[in-house]
Amino acid sequence: MADTGVDIAQLTAEQQATLEQYTAVTNQELKDAVPLLERCRWNVQIAIARFFDGEPPEDPIPSAPPPQDIRRQEVLLNGFGAAPRSSLSGRRPRVEPAPRVVPQPEGQVSTQVPFVFAIIFAPLNLIYSLLSKSFRLFGYLFPFLPRVWGRLTASNINTASVRRTTAGRRPLNPRDTAARFIREFQEEYGSNTLPFYEGGYAQAFDLAKKELKYLLVVLLSPEHDDTSSFIKDTLLAPEVVAFINHKENNIILWAGNVQDAEAYQVSTGLNCTKLPFAALIVHTPQVSSTAMGIVSRIAGPTPPNQFVTKLRQAIRTNNESLDRTRAQRAEQQATRNIRQAQDSAYERSLAQDRERARIKKEEAERKAREEKEALEREEAKQRYAANLAQWRKWRAKSLPGEPGPEEKDVVRVSIRLPSSERVVRRFKEDAEIEELYAFVECFDVLGEGVVEEVEEPKGFEHSYGFQLVSPMPREVFGVEKGGTIRERIGRSGNLIVETLDEEGEEDED
Repeated sequence: MADTGVDIAQLTAEQQATLEQYTAVTNQELKDAVPLLERCRWNVQIAIARFFDGEPPEDPIPSAPPPQDIRRQEVLLNGFGAAPRSSLSGRRPRVEPAPRVVPQPEGQVSTQVPFVFAIIFAPLNLIYSLLSKSFRLFGYLFPFLPRVWGRLTASNINTASVRRTTAGRRPLNPRDTAARFIREFQEEYGSNTLPFYEGGYAQAFDLAKKELKYLLVVLLSPEHDDTSSFIKDTLLAPEVVAFINHKENNIILWAGNVQDAEAYQVSTGLNCTKLPFAALIVHTPQVSSTAMGIVSRIAGPTPPNQFVTKLRQAIRTNNESLDRTRAQRAEQQATRNIRQAQDSAYERSLAQDRERARIKKEEAERKAREEKEALEREEAKQRYAANLAQWRKWRAKSLPGEPGPEEKDVVRVSIRLPSSERVVRRFKEDAEIEELYAFVECFDVLGEGVVEEVEEPKGFEHSYGFQLVSPMPREVFGVEKGGTIRERIGRSGNLIVETLDEEGEEDED
């Protein structure tokens, strides 16, 4: 077996192109695609057939695939018409594997001109391009010229049209090809209730495989003598139409004209030897878990009763295995749904646990943040108290002493403290009002007697938490206005110390 870890860069250009074509059809991962292509000797048709039909046991693969016309067909099958596998029991009917045909319209097939011929014909291509542009310009300038040229060359155009019709129809994509077939069928045989699948053979094949339905393939040729009678007498017979439309039969009807590229490739893949042709394809679990097999073939003109009988017999034979497969898939789907419900419940429970953990973490972070803020406030309060005590000692040391009785130019001030204690103090008349405030602030320190000498606290901005007020008439002597005590109070005065706080400031405002 090939190494699953092969490097894509080690592959040749042809192998890389084959790998790209294979993955574009199967959408398989590279680690699985490269070994399968190596086992198939880089034959993309065999590899795609093995991917969709289930990979059989190792069989000898020819070193070179048989030559085939890629412009007309791209049959994705592996060994049609080969002997049945030895693993199948002899009592079981032989089931021929059904191919999954991926059409390649002729318009998409491009042939590269050799480099030597491209160089030789390059001047001719240039001359042709210049002439075509010149004629196009003349046609634009003189609109009557194209009409005259058309009348002169009408016979040639008709001859070319007949030749093109004889050679083949214009290739379209699978969906448009199906729509064209249905439209031509209704125009030729009138409106009907046949449930034609409006899509390509590969899409109908995949739908039948996915939904475990029967795929009825009908191939026709307008040039065949029995086509018209087969359609009118058999395909459009009431019993055939009713059988195909019956819901319990689970039939997907796909039909095509072998003059179209896709239907021609399907006829080659199904080994169609006689027209009109019908084949019933269904999932065959007895062959492989992913295989699709041809369980009934109807070639040539067939009476409607015999046509329905063959289809009914094939459906009755394979219904039991299909029912088992449907039951297995239903059980697997139920198990998958239960697992998804369990996973969803687990995810919801996990989300709830994560939400509770998040809320708990946020609550713990909030409490830690509040505790930290409270601790910071307490530390700031203690730090402020220590700085205030140090500032009081420093300011008390720098206060001048009280003037003696012999000095006459003094101001006598009576101060009532918040403790209801009254203090009388004399100050020099040129003393600043701030000195009076400092005396009140440092009164407790001065009352202790000797004041130790300390430095002014660094980075500390002191503000007085009180104001001096005269009782009658009420007048506030704020420290922020400055001035001397004599100018603000006079020769004497009675003052009251009012403590400032936030509520007091709001009331004051």
